[in-house]
Amino acid sequence: MAIATRTASIVRLFGAASTAALALGATTSAFAQEAQADQAPTTNEIVVTAQFREQRLQDTPLSITAVDAALLASRNQTDISQIAAQAPNVQLTQMGGAFGSSMAAYIRGIGQYDFNPAYEPGVGIYIDDVYFATLTGSVMDLLDLDRVEVLRGPQGTLTGRNSIGGAIKLFSAKPSAGNSGTVEATYGSRNRVDMRATANFELTENLFARISGVYKRQEGYVDQVDFGCANPGNPLGIGGIASTGADCVVDKLGEKNYSGIRGSLRYNPNDNVDWIVTGDYTYENRTNAAGVIGATNPALTGGVDFSCGRFCTYASFYMPAGGQATQAYYAPNTTKFEGWGVSSNLTVGLGDNLNVQAITAYRKYNQVFGTDDDYTPYSLIAGAGINDLDFKFFSQELRLNGQIGDTIDWTVGGFYNSQTSVYFTRQDIRYIVPIGVPSLFLQFQGNDPVRANSKAAFGTVIFHPTEAMTVTGGIRYTKEHKDYTFVRTQWDGGTLNDIFGVGALNGTVANYDGDKVDWRLSVDYRFSPEVLAYATVSTGFKGGGVTARPFTKTQAVNGTFDPETLRAYEVGLKTDLFDRKVRLNLSAFYNDYKNIQLPIGDCSVLDGFAPGTGPFPCAAIQNAGDGEMYGLEAEFAASPITGLDIDASLSWIDGKWKRIDAAAQGALRIEDPITTPAWRASFGIQYKADLGSSGSITPRFDLSYTGKQTIGRLITAGVFSPLQYNPSITLGNARVTWRNADEDLAVSLEVQNVFNKYYFLPLRFQAVYSFVGTSYSNVGRPREWGVTVRKTF
Repeated sequence: MAIATRTASIVRLFGAASTAALALGATTSAFAQEAQADQAPTTNEIVVTAQFREQRLQDTPLSITAVDAALLASRNQTDISQIAAQAPNVQLTQMGGAFGSSMAAYIRGIGQYDFNPAYEPGVGIYIDDVYFATLTGSVMDLLDLDRVEVLRGPQGTLTGRNSIGGAIKLFSAKPSAGNSGTVEATYGSRNRVDMRATANFELTENLFARISGVYKRQEGYVDQVDFGCANPGNPLGIGGIASTGADCVVDKLGEKNYSGIRGSLRYNPNDNVDWIVTGDYTYENRTNAAGVIGATNPALTGGVDFSCGRFCTYASFYMPAGGQATQAYYAPNTTKFEGWGVSSNLTVGLGDNLNVQAITAYRKYNQVFGTDDDYTPYSLIAGAGINDLDFKFFSQELRLNGQIGDTIDWTVGGFYNSQTSVYFTRQDIRYIVPIGVPSLFLQFQGNDPVRANSKAAFGTVIFHPTEAMTVTGGIRYTKEHKDYTFVRTQWDGGTLNDIFGVGALNGTVANYDGDKVDWRLSVDYRFSPEVLAYATVSTGFKGGGVTARPFTKTQAVNGTFDPETLRAYEVGLKTDLFDRKVRLNLSAFYNDYKNIQLPIGDCSVLDGFAPGTGPFPCAAIQNAGDGEMYGLEAEFAASPITGLDIDASLSWIDGKWKRIDAAAQGALRIEDPITTPAWRASFGIQYKADLGSSGSITPRFDLSYTGKQTIGRLITAGVFSPLQYNPSITLGNARVTWRNADEDLAVSLEVQNVFNKYYFLPLRFQAVYSFVGTSYSNVGRPREWGVTVRKTF
């Protein structure tokens, strides 16, 4: 009853705001027609390509947040995870040590956090219309971009690959006529050094090249402390490391060490041919993410609280000799990522109203990282892993775009991709058995190849029955295949004989095949040049599969899960008011979400035991059930006077279960199907003050609010704790930029996390809490400053 009452109240508020906006649009229309174009500033106009053709943002009947390169820079945003701060109902989180260099991505509560390529992301990521298939490697630098588009809601009929939650599209600056370039250097907190450079060349009258590079280096902000050194004579008898310095700090987690380069060649002889070939390379080699102990159960840790401090951890990544480990060793506390890709994007005009576009791409990467599962120095409860992931991906997309008179725009196309991942892991798990019983250590080596492909055909028709009305219809058919081979051996490659049944997995093959039809229907109506209203119904899905990390053969055989599906209903209003000085966009949505894929905390049922009685570890994905989600979103921008720009956003989401599947009964760590915050908000303001011949100075301030967020339940002896949360947090960033009169030289001072708030990132690693009694979370970056100099040629 409370949810229904609250929803009804907010829907009434949305209706009132929509009515007011319509009235304002009608009132200001006549005023706008009389105004002179050069008399007043207007909000920034961005052209997007969300429907396969160039359209003004305000003419597109979709929920889109579009940000150009200038605004990204003014907000101090340099990697993809940061753009979520101003996008309604979007959460992008850099993941921690157990997930390598990856990002959790959620839009309107739908997404994925697991880096394993065997699982599909719920949010599609695109770079220049090329699908980036995995969450691994997705924390990209925003290098030499033209704009970013964040599309909310299913995108199955509008993008190359089906994306159930939405899509994030990065568009690079294209090679163009003329010779130009930029050089940018930053120095800041903890010896931060960022360097960026871009050069554009006109090689001939119709051949252009562009090359961009980035280098980022910064010390970490969480001290990895030697427990024995910091606590001499401790009751656990843990000694110090001889090489540790006087401060007992072994290393610093959360550092940056990232470099990348991208080059593009563009052939554009006339308006009918445009061909861009691009290659890129990325290298990252840093310490693991900045994790700290988040929860401790002393009953399982020998009565010791291993919390070290706000920016401190006793995680040792150390394992003593035992079982197959013939000598003590350290797992790496680092993450190394190396990847490259090439793509071709060719558009050929076949007539005045017809063109064909072919997009071909290949990408390959390798990632190596280590883990300390319990995040303690206590070797008797330790677990560690060494992970090595290889991935390669090929995609081909073909689109035919055309027009029939002035009333119909259409697109038909096809998409194909093929991918292979090989996930090598060496696991040393000692926390599921009685302490000091080495014969029962669970130690194994996995080297699992997973092959997948997807084939799709899609089409969209945009019909203009009147000048003010547009009807859009789209359909997509997708067929996909996945096959898994599970390899479980001893570390030396020999036969694994263990009482847990892991060795029985060796050689097990599992397959998944599925197909799905998705569709979209949208109607929009322009009441005036200032006001557009739209209503949309669309569907989407995230493919099914097999549990990619089974610990037993029964988990692999019984761990198949079906696709999750979504039917989304949305209404929205886009307005440009007061002679385009004010922009207000509103949207409301309802998601009917079925067969939701979620991790379960207990595999007892899959292994044939009663719930809560199984003896084996669990890292399974299952269809948890059906749910519903509903929410509201608002985006605001204003330029009331010359030089002053204001932007803001507000979003709310809620939901509930409609059905919980039998396999998930008693095994879910969450209370409802939404794991993202109910409320998010942002506010930004800047003013460019003209200093005449001395140039200009532009101060800017940004606030972002993230509401209370569930991080699930902890499990002890098969019993779930009450639901736990990260508290709400408000972060502030500031920047002031001086530019010379020619605007080819700029100097900026930035401060991020101005109020120096201490906070945890949304996701917590708690898979081993029931055995070990510890969990850990990534802590947000403290206050940081930086000075940037940028020169344009």
